[in-house]
Amino acid sequence: MCGRDPGGRADGYRLSPSLEREGGTTENGGKETRRPAETPIPGWGVMQGHQDLFAKAFGYTRARTARAEGWYPYFRAIESGAGAEVTIEGRRVIMIGSNNYLGLTQHPYVIEKAQKAIAEYGTGCTGSRFLNGNLALHEELEDRLARFMDKPACLVFSTGYQTNLGTIDALAGRHDRVLTDSMNHASIFDASRLSFAKSHKFRHNDLTDLERLLQDDDGSGGTLVVTDGVFSMEGDLADLEGIVRLRRHYSFRLMIDDAHGVGVMGPRGRGTAEHFGVEDSADLIMGTFSKSLASIGGFIAAEPEVIDFVKHHSRALIFSASPPPSAVAAVIAALDIIEAEPERRRMLWENVEKMRSGFQEIGLDTGPSVTPVIPLLIGEEEDTFYFWNALFEAGIFTNPIVPPAVPPGRCLLRTSYMATHTPEMLDHVLEVVAAVAEHASASRATAASAR
Repeated sequence: MCGRDPGGRADGYRLSPSLEREGGTTENGGKETRRPAETPIPGWGVMQGHQDLFAKAFGYTRARTARAEGWYPYFRAIESGAGAEVTIEGRRVIMIGSNNYLGLTQHPYVIEKAQKAIAEYGTGCTGSRFLNGNLALHEELEDRLARFMDKPACLVFSTGYQTNLGTIDALAGRHDRVLTDSMNHASIFDASRLSFAKSHKFRHNDLTDLERLLQDDDGSGGTLVVTDGVFSMEGDLADLEGIVRLRRHYSFRLMIDDAHGVGVMGPRGRGTAEHFGVEDSADLIMGTFSKSLASIGGFIAAEPEVIDFVKHHSRALIFSASPPPSAVAAVIAALDIIEAEPERRRMLWENVEKMRSGFQEIGLDTGPSVTPVIPLLIGEEEDTFYFWNALFEAGIFTNPIVPPAVPPGRCLLRTSYMATHTPEMLDHVLEVVAAVAEHASASRATAASAR
């Protein structure tokens, strides 16, 4: 996305009115004059002998151009609850871009418990859990999560992002190593940098590359291997069985970010480690509340000594306000439903298999997905945005994913499914996607013949 900002420079840079002043002697007697806002200052980029920190912001035109051309796909305001259908710009669209896998955000029981928590505790905690913001409700949730995850102890954070930051930063220090899958969530990479540990990526799901890194150990510190359980862009799973086998030969601790696995994977919804039967080998299991658990926040599950250490050394926990009562109560209610209604997972998986096979019959590439995240691999950015816009105009909401979230040339539409999608909704989605795919294919063929 690029273009000329009207009244500005060709690269889109434009001064704010407060900066558009030019001093010095002038032809009319040396008085200072103000340059009109629409007139660019050639070569501007230095303010009083120093580079302008905001130059990059004023020169950024990519998003503005997309908005002006009517196909900007991000920050779409949703005017309803996060259900299988949502309201955007006053019209109903089918949502196949949500992480609300079990459809619990609109469940009456979850809403009721959240409302009761507000009535009892108020709307916020006004401080961190370390000091004045630790409620009995937080500790109740931690006990419930520990039992649900079949781990000795849990610690709750205000967001999933903070959970990764707070856990990795607390445990990994300057002399330690953090080895991460190259397709892990951004919060894991940020946490590795924040910790000052030596951070290394291994190629996605490549155990040979991981073993190479494990062999290159000088013994000066500990090693933490971190991987997503479900990779959130292409919906594939970590090779946890293979990673666990490496522990027979190398010394390291294993952390699984199971944000998209908890509630979905495994016979009881405990996540990817349960799915593979390696729960005892997972030293740290991280999960979030913003997917299957219908709220916001995150948790880490581990041995009590590890949880106690993180609790007293995690800057992300100590210096952040604690999760509000309504959010905590919603998670407890969601756990109640997950444990009482295993049929929700069955409904979800029926929908997932219907859509994956349907897309493949259309001729679309769904990549390596074996989870409720099903990518439609498109390739180039322009084609991906075209496909997204055509679906949105037809009443289907998806997520266009482009670099740096995915490698160049591997742009995709990220679709994901809920237990609450009806067969009629999903049939309609398949019909619309098939029509858009056929039109896109015909357009490419026409363009190719014209060349």
